[in-house]
Amino acid sequence: MSNEINLLEEGSELNLQFEKRGGVLPVIVQESTSGEVLMIAYINQEALSHSIQYKEAAFWSTSRNELWIKGMTTGNRMSLDEILVDCDQDAVLYKVTLTAGGVCHTKKNDGSYRKSCFYRRLKLDNHTLTFNKEDE
Repeated sequence: MSNEINLLEEGSELNLQFEKRGGVLPVIVQESTSGEVLMIAYINQEALSHSIQYKEAAFWSTSRNELWIKGMTTGNRMSLDEILVDCDQDAVLYKVTLTAGGVCHTKKNDGSYRKSCFYRRLKLDNHTLTFNKEDE
């Protein structure tokens, strides 16, 4: 194992590998209290800096090519509790607390936003999707 890889994987210096994926990294968003995975998105250096400075979840919209502060239009914001960095420093995990509503842009039958973007299960036997009971 080269010294450079060892420092990346075992060192205490932040050296996120943005250049590996064209300037963005995947970020998994997890609720701090329950451990539930809420969404996956992307960050660039600007989104990461905003998240750290303001302690709120910010992302990079790859479709709009702009900073995306989750909940800016809906009010369903997430306060940032912790950031974990993976072994290769090419993905991160945001641990968050929901301040209101859910994180998904889709809505349940009652009109409320879904808590998580992962609201359907793939049935392995017939390859169909079923809704989680709480997300119908």
